[in-house]
Amino acid sequence: MHFVSDCYYDFIRSISTCRAFPVDGGGKALQFVYGSRRFTTKGGLTATTATTNLYLAQGYKAAVRGIQLPSCSPDEVIFGPDFAESLYCHLLCGLLFAGEVRVVFAMFGHNLALAFEALERVWEELCHDIRRGAPSPARVTSPAVRRAVSALLAAPNPALADEVARRCAGLTDWYGVIPALWPNARYVHTIMTGSMEHYVRKLRHYAGGLPLVAMDYGASEGMVGANVEPEMPPESATFTVLPNTAYFEFIPLKASDDGAACPDASYAEAEPVGLTEVTVGEHYEVVMTTFAGLYRYRLGDVVKVAGFYNSTPKLKFVCRGILTLSINVDKNNEQDVQLAVDTASKILAAERLEVLEYTSHADASSDPGHYVIFWELNAEANDDVLQSCCDELDRAFVDAGYVSSRKTKAIGPLELRVLQPGTFQKVMDHYLSLGAPVNQFKLPRCVAKSNSSVLRILSSSTVKVLFSTAYE
Repeated sequence: MHFVSDCYYDFIRSISTCRAFPVDGGGKALQFVYGSRRFTTKGGLTATTATTNLYLAQGYKAAVRGIQLPSCSPDEVIFGPDFAESLYCHLLCGLLFAGEVRVVFAMFGHNLALAFEALERVWEELCHDIRRGAPSPARVTSPAVRRAVSALLAAPNPALADEVARRCAGLTDWYGVIPALWPNARYVHTIMTGSMEHYVRKLRHYAGGLPLVAMDYGASEGMVGANVEPEMPPESATFTVLPNTAYFEFIPLKASDDGAACPDASYAEAEPVGLTEVTVGEHYEVVMTTFAGLYRYRLGDVVKVAGFYNSTPKLKFVCRGILTLSINVDKNNEQDVQLAVDTASKILAAERLEVLEYTSHADASSDPGHYVIFWELNAEANDDVLQSCCDELDRAFVDAGYVSSRKTKAIGPLELRVLQPGTFQKVMDHYLSLGAPVNQFKLPRCVAKSNSSVLRILSSSTVKVLFSTAYE
């Protein structure tokens, strides 16, 4: 059932994107995709992620051959044992087929940003590998991966190496690197909604004028909606519900505070309504009953109905409904955190600085408790700029419970911690070491008290600490 539904979904996606961005035959896709570990359950069943299962499925490639471009990378790279090695090889394979690449793809915007940040560091090594016709023995150590990539390299190609080096050296701050190295690419395709919206600015920088196409709305539980207007910018993307992939219901949500960026599950809920009974402009939580056996399963996603496509609603993803930060009577969600970071980042932009990654923590160990925001920046900022950012972060949380609690000192001053470069890579490595799939990895935008390992990484990597003076 999953195989059939995924092929159907790929067909729907292909129609909408190809209509907006026609791709001629014979091209390839630069795909930053990674297989995950498979394990055997106590009952003897093999378990893995849906994406890995799909890529391993017999007949899947043949079924989608007419509607999907083949990957530049061989399966040995996709299912390689080491993430860093596979990432390096994806870049190498992409450069070998540079003229044939029509689409640049990753499951999440985070993975794409990570890939091009890596390219900034290793482009000279990639050129060296192409020039000598063999993959780096230091970068590519897995025998199977090395054999597969060596077969593609085949022979030294100094002309291609020189061309890649010339184009990389000619870039200004890596702006437009994608069309510079892959001139026939038509668009960049990835998930850029929710917590991934943070990466849109970075991806737009790498893409230059190349369109960013928001990938469709799916979950581990099943497909929800397709982006039938792929030409829209990611910030405005809506997803048309696919009514035959599951039985959908929607729980109406009403925030008690009109200023809240995202209604969450602690607010009043009405009885679920059907697919055609939703109201444009209202917020809902998505509920699915699936062919696989889930009955009235709450996804935890908050969406806003933006309109209808014929009789099926078009949804705008708002946020995860799970509460992110709370100390007292305050309630702030992942979108509230993102909006606060975006607001404070404007101060950094004036100094040609940017937030590469961020997360948050509700620290109740002190009295009163307070919010902690962790930032990793692209360069060092002076203390005056950081203090202004810290104050602006504090002011940007406009939830009525937070504001009143700050004014009455029931919540302490917000704390901004600036981290060493590479800290969030350590966080990612930690999760990968626990078996987290790269394709589905999402950096947590709030770190709970129980997640002591990640808190230790963040604390040990802190280089500057500032406290807000916004309410003094």
